[in-house]
Amino acid sequence: MLHEIDEALRRLLTPAVEGDVAFDAPTRDWAARRNAPTLNAYLYDIREDVARRERGAHAERDAQGVVTRKRRPPRWFRLSYLVTAWTSRPEDEHRLLSGAMALLLPHEVLPDDAVPESVRSITTSLPISVAVPPAESRSLADIWSALGGELKPSLDVVITTPFPVTPVYAVAPPVTEGEIVVRGVAGAPVASKPRMIRRQGAARVTRRAPTPDEAEEGTEGLAASEALEAPEALESGSGGGSQDGAGA
Repeated sequence: MLHEIDEALRRLLTPAVEGDVAFDAPTRDWAARRNAPTLNAYLYDIREDVARRERGAHAERDAQGVVTRKRRPPRWFRLSYLVTAWTSRPEDEHRLLSGAMALLLPHEVLPDDAVPESVRSITTSLPISVAVPPAESRSLADIWSALGGELKPSLDVVITTPFPVTPVYAVAPPVTEGEIVVRGVAGAPVASKPRMIRRQGAARVTRRAPTPDEAEEGTEGLAASEALEAPEALESGSGGGSQDGAGA
């Protein structure tokens, strides 16, 4: 995914330079090998944007709407690029940096055609910032010191993107059968046998008002309702044939 963001940034910067757009570390050795005007976009820092972190899990469903698995929300990362210009004259370097700013500043997010395919299922809006002062923990002078080069004018370009790989968790199969047992006021089962409610889709059992006979016996009525398909009622006890799905 990082290389796709690199390519998106290359497409934005290419019109600003007649030479090359590189992503190498701008060390002394690299600068000595350069022989054409170059804009260098060095990816020097990757860190999570914790302000965008989400809790919970997203449910993934099949064509019937049944949850098949759960996935953690994607984590967003800030990719920081050190953009520098390299020519034989400082004036030309400033001209390249000015062209880069003119191309980047009109965009608060990456253009839609530059958004990588790997993140389009998550978002098509990738924020981009240009020349915003970096955090105190990221000193540009320290970066140049680590690279072993001399301090040069640069643009700090930050692109924020989700990473499309997250933990996935399996879920239990959906409930398709349920047993209904009707009990009296004292908690003892009444004479009726337990009923099995079986559905091809998800089963939902709701209460209904008791009939006069049930009211005299002190029992509550239960009924299966809102079936996705016609339920099949099976008597779990011995003997007897098929009965209606509403228990009494």
